[in-house]
Amino acid sequence: MGITDFIIPFIILISIVVFIHEYGHYYFAKKYGVYVTDFSIGFGKEIFGWNDKSGTRWKICMIPLGGYVKFFGDRNVFSQADQEKVLKKYNKEDQKKLFILKPLYQRSLIVAAGPLANFLLAIVIFFFIYTFIGKDFTPAVINEVQKDSPAMVAGLKKNDVIVSIDGNKVKSILEVSKYITLSTGEFIDFTISRLNQELILKVKPNLVTSEDNLGNKINKRMIGIKIGPYNNQVNHVKLGPTKSLYYSINEVYFVSIASLKYLGSMLTGSADSSQLGGPIRIAKISGQVAELGILPFLSMMAYISISLGLINLFPIPLLDGGHLMFYGFEKLLGKPLSQKTQEGFFRIGMFLLLSLMFFVTFNDLKDLGIF
Repeated sequence: MGITDFIIPFIILISIVVFIHEYGHYYFAKKYGVYVTDFSIGFGKEIFGWNDKSGTRWKICMIPLGGYVKFFGDRNVFSQADQEKVLKKYNKEDQKKLFILKPLYQRSLIVAAGPLANFLLAIVIFFFIYTFIGKDFTPAVINEVQKDSPAMVAGLKKNDVIVSIDGNKVKSILEVSKYITLSTGEFIDFTISRLNQELILKVKPNLVTSEDNLGNKINKRMIGIKIGPYNNQVNHVKLGPTKSLYYSINEVYFVSIASLKYLGSMLTGSADSSQLGGPIRIAKISGQVAELGILPFLSMMAYISISLGLINLFPIPLLDGGHLMFYGFEKLLGKPLSQKTQEGFFRIGMFLLLSLMFFVTFNDLKDLGIF
């Protein structure tokens, strides 16, 4: 694969996910009468753009690693503004267009709308797949237990039907690998059905370096089983609108909770932090997935959209969650935090984000074999 085979799918994926995120901010800003001066996909020098009837500058910029919506009166793209200064600078009519002077609940909704739009995009994609392509509901049965494997030591046997893993009900054969991979404890709880009797067995997985379906090296939790469809019957069905919506929301919820648990485990050292990747790894996988077809690419877009929404809700200054944290303090104190205090938080946020970017870039370069 050439570099364009990675870059083009990556730019398409990121641009759509970022556009949806920023449009969430834009929609509620317009709804509450905030004047939006800029709507940008990417950072840095503008490649091209245009002004709409309201005066908003819509533009595409050089660095396709994010985007922003800038409001009237903001000092920068992070929506920083000094309330005292804007009161002196703008007349009564212009003050109605200022984001910083809007009621607290309106500012909170405008900020939260970005991550919520990402979750909504993921739900729409899953809904489309489940409705028009279908969802797998094939029960998983163990076809083989490898000798001296963690599964054999724990007592798993051939023909056991897997009912749940770590409390997550296994509704599809496709979920077995996912639940094992996302588990973070020393032991994985398997509930299995054997001769019409349910048993709970604790399996201690091995961490093995292997390749995923795309040929990328990963550290994977393995227990030593081979699975297949129950009674060799595949159950793949198209769902109606209600069930599609239910399973779509459920998938977004599960991925969000599992991601938070995994991040928490990384912080405590019980999960492998080398699996945390950044733009380079996303670009690489985007190109690989794009070759498999539109549906895998759409699925990846949904999962990236969930990740973007989730990360932006972290209470880190410069992110949407940081702004919501400030609004929480404002609600408790009865007034906004001082400009000096906010500046201090923003410096901390910048340090944390740069540190995270350095870490994931190192992981990405290591994944490419550079380190």
